[in-house]
Amino acid sequence: MDIPDTEAVRQWLMHFQASVIAALQAVDAKANFGSDKWERPGGSGGGISRACANGLVLEKAGVNFSNVQGTALPSSATARRPELAGRPFQAMGVSLVIHPLNPYCPTSHANIRFMSVGGAGEPAWWFGGGFDLTPYYAFDEDVIAWHRAAEAACAPFGRHLYPQCKEECDRYFYLPHRQETRGVGGLFFDDFNEGGFGNAFGFARSVGEAFAPAHTAILRRRRDTPYGERERQFQLYRRGRYVEFNLLYDRGTLFGLQSGGRTESILMSLPPLVRWEYNHQVEPGSPEARLTEKYLKPNNWLGEPA
Repeated sequence: MDIPDTEAVRQWLMHFQASVIAALQAVDAKANFGSDKWERPGGSGGGISRACANGLVLEKAGVNFSNVQGTALPSSATARRPELAGRPFQAMGVSLVIHPLNPYCPTSHANIRFMSVGGAGEPAWWFGGGFDLTPYYAFDEDVIAWHRAAEAACAPFGRHLYPQCKEECDRYFYLPHRQETRGVGGLFFDDFNEGGFGNAFGFARSVGEAFAPAHTAILRRRRDTPYGERERQFQLYRRGRYVEFNLLYDRGTLFGLQSGGRTESILMSLPPLVRWEYNHQVEPGSPEARLTEKYLKPNNWLGEPA
């Protein structure tokens, strides 16, 4: 039987959390990440939430580690895996969201998680996660580089993984009530145990370690781009889409709340400022219109977009 090394996963996740924070602080000298340790009642796990606000580049960012146990999987997990209902579990992961200040810098999200389910029947384990990019004013250069980094992270583990995980990302980060993707995608995978524990863990590490270099490169390119009130208001309006997805559709948010996670840490993914405007319409042919017309739909981003 392929027995996972949960301690090795835990140690790497904590290293991953620290490495992302160090990379962000190298971009934003004012990004002061606090460290907020929390525990669930009854000794059933906890985590370390690390957040910053009001930086020079980062308006808000959070990089959270959690490791929780329970006697039965929440319904958000068993809806997809009903055969695991009623069984004890251990879930650990790092989830992070970065909301830059400059509207020309995209919001980004990454998550690497590990689930182990015991009890009666065959023990089960898997990795999940990925990363995605949500621009407000998008640039081909940034989107192509982002997807090339995603492809490179997948390549050592099989040529099939990038197209598979990209398609899953486009499908998952989709707002059906708006009929648009949340952003320009990236990678998304779940229930991943392909090739046994060593291979699956290596793939999860590769995806996680590709995130910070890819995103900080974009931050460095765009952080000093001049902007005005028009761009800022459009950024706040488009942030509303991010909130809608996280509260209506995101399985991670539901799992965290249903499993008794720390609410402050779970909802840290939401932006600090956001606005909704009734029946908002962008000017045809404007840079704002270009976002939805060109970028908020699946595309082959490894070459020149169609």
